[in-house]
Amino acid sequence: MGHVRTAAPEDAGKRLDHFLKEQFPEHSRSLLQEWVKAGQVRVDGGKAKPSMLLRGGERIEVEAAARPPLQAHAEDLPLTVLYEDDAVVAIDKPAGMVVHAGAGVRTGTLVNALLHRFQKLSQTGGELRPGIVHRLDRYTSGVLLVARTDAAHHHLAAQFAGRKVEKTYLALVHGAIRQDSGRIAKPIARDPVRRVRMTARLGTGRAAYTEFRVLRRFDQFTFLEVKIGTGRTHQIRVHLSSIGHPVVGDTLYGAPAGTPGMPPLGRYFLHAWRIRFESPATGKPVTIEAQLPPELEGWMGRLL
Repeated sequence: MGHVRTAAPEDAGKRLDHFLKEQFPEHSRSLLQEWVKAGQVRVDGGKAKPSMLLRGGERIEVEAAARPPLQAHAEDLPLTVLYEDDAVVAIDKPAGMVVHAGAGVRTGTLVNALLHRFQKLSQTGGELRPGIVHRLDRYTSGVLLVARTDAAHHHLAAQFAGRKVEKTYLALVHGAIRQDSGRIAKPIARDPVRRVRMTARLGTGRAAYTEFRVLRRFDQFTFLEVKIGTGRTHQIRVHLSSIGHPVVGDTLYGAPAGTPGMPPLGRYFLHAWRIRFESPATGKPVTIEAQLPPELEGWMGRLL
């Protein structure tokens, strides 16, 4: 369906995607941005970018198209399997890979790679998230468990809920942490101002516990081993930022965009290093580790 709008003089200085959101409030901003990038939005007859600033008076043609429903589908993507039994698979997720499809991401997901490799996974989490019991942020790497059967999914979920799964991360943070170890117990809630963020500054929210131990000290950084007793959204990133030591590369939570004399990292310096759990297949304890990725090893090595 085609629509035509004309930017008014008072629209001068507005971003194109902001203008479109005002004109089409029933659609999400991410969908509108997809239309612009796909050439479905023409400004004075030409292509544009979502960030284009309007001058006022432009003729804006919009070819509206419904976003196809999200779905998981098999894709032949590289996948590093760390462990496998009849109930569970452990994957070394690379930084940059999204776990499952969501807003703006439909391909290249871990779920799609898993479906190609294993075909059948637990359906307890729904068709969009087959096998997914827990998640890692897009730019966090490391060990992630996947349930192969519904029974395994319920077994693992109970372990996570009962805090019987031990998750250990490695993180490089800005600044010198004074104590050699510590515990952060601040509730985490959605940031009321910036909705893409979480915050530990409100004093309200869901209980969260993070423990850390210093592994190595550098002039302007501290390398930590981090264990979490809860699995809140962005927990480690939020908690470390709340004590003044954001994770390197995590600009959303206060890390600088770059470090003088150092190459761009392009991700967070946060890695899910080790996980311990009870295998639903054997009932025996299992410990799985994923080595620190070369890009993190190399970046930290330049600090010496």
